[in-house]
Amino acid sequence: MGEYVLEMNNITKVFPGVKALDNVSLKVRRGSVHALMGENGAGKSTLMKCLFGIYQEDSGEIILDGKRENITSSKQALDLGVSMIHQELHPIRFRPVMENIWLGRFPMRGIAVDKKTMIRKTRELFKEIELDINPETLAGNLSASNLQLVEIAKAVSYNSKIIIMDEPTSSLTDNETEHLFKIIRQLKSKGCAIIYISHKMEEILKIADEVTIMRDGQYVGTWPAGELTTDLIISRMVGRDMTNRFPPRTHTPGDEVVLKVTDLCSPIKRSFQHVSFELHKGEILGIGGLVGAQRTELVEALFGLRAIESGEVEKDGEVFKVKSVQDAKKHGLALLTEERRATGVFGILSVLDNTVIASQKQYAKKGVLQKRKRLKAAEESNRQLNVKTPSLETLMQNLSGGNQQKVLIARWLLTQPDILILDEPTRGIDVGAKYEIYTIMMDLVKQGKSIIMISSEMPELLGVSDRVMVMCEGRVSGILSREEADQIKVMQLATKFVQ
Repeated sequence: MGEYVLEMNNITKVFPGVKALDNVSLKVRRGSVHALMGENGAGKSTLMKCLFGIYQEDSGEIILDGKRENITSSKQALDLGVSMIHQELHPIRFRPVMENIWLGRFPMRGIAVDKKTMIRKTRELFKEIELDINPETLAGNLSASNLQLVEIAKAVSYNSKIIIMDEPTSSLTDNETEHLFKIIRQLKSKGCAIIYISHKMEEILKIADEVTIMRDGQYVGTWPAGELTTDLIISRMVGRDMTNRFPPRTHTPGDEVVLKVTDLCSPIKRSFQHVSFELHKGEILGIGGLVGAQRTELVEALFGLRAIESGEVEKDGEVFKVKSVQDAKKHGLALLTEERRATGVFGILSVLDNTVIASQKQYAKKGVLQKRKRLKAAEESNRQLNVKTPSLETLMQNLSGGNQQKVLIARWLLTQPDILILDEPTRGIDVGAKYEIYTIMMDLVKQGKSIIMISSEMPELLGVSDRVMVMCEGRVSGILSREEADQIKVMQLATKFVQ
């Protein structure tokens, strides 16, 4: 057998409008931990989904144990000795842990499931990795961390040659992480290779033998972990040119505080906790962080979509309780959600309906909608934002992603907000449309509006924000001025857990 258990050569994967992987290569040695690193959107998970048969690559080759394979399903990947622990866990909560582990391969006695054998095999598996869980416990009764450890046990049960771990410690405590590392060392000693995806630098440097870094869907390089430092990894993850991608800045934020958040806590302990910040009039406050930083959860709470356990929100010096979306709108807040298609766009309605739907009350008299008033408002706002549509009667689903996003901004501007919260405002839209969105944002702050922008794109975060607030695992790890903020400082804060 060769030195490499896995070779992925020149893998390319294209989705409509996006080249997710561009000639990416990955070589993993037998019995090693190979870390796969990169910013959000670098293509790490897409590459692993090609290996696990969830996606099929458009070109390139996958070689397992020296043999070229065409992996077209997850079942085939498992049969070939490749298992994957996904970042998002989806157990069957109302069935026992043991059934979750052996699903699709139950031990049988004749035509009946052999429950005794299943219990015995699960106990043996748990003993092997020192996991103290009753096999007959319902999966839904386990904590997130125990569910994660059960998923790891399931991957081990396949006797895999390669186990892909995507952010395996995202819901584990320090002690549980140490337990996971012990399991990983056991697996290594048996010749199993681990592909380990994580944003946590300390973990990577502690557990990995080699590190491959990706950026913007491309392969940057592979290095022995012992030759790397946190700063070296970060600079290789983010190093790219940022010239002429953003409109010139002609506004200066004022000193006036329009929104003050003090010690805001979620009732969910693993969500945002003790968050404090200020937003100034005419300011774009960027919020940076990695997957699991709880940025979306924070802004959804400010907009009344999630519960707040404690803390204060002040608007223009007045404390107000955010109990519903109506409360937030009444106090001049508007939210453009992260998932445009899932929670923003009404695809089968017209551009006109999509534009005015959040401000319908303004166009009603004695309960009857005034069509002319609606039409005039929609025409004016879409013209101001340069929405390209054949007509206002065109179905929203027929517009490009960039134009859909502009319609959604127009929708919220008609509610006359003082504060516009934009969650990933340019996700999935092309460079030209991005520039137009940035121009709209600059125009709005010049008019005295204030913007909170969540962005996972580092150039966007630095190119548009007046200040950058960075979150890590639900806490604010730092706030940087425009002059202070650079890619390395943001990434350092994004990986720095605050107690």
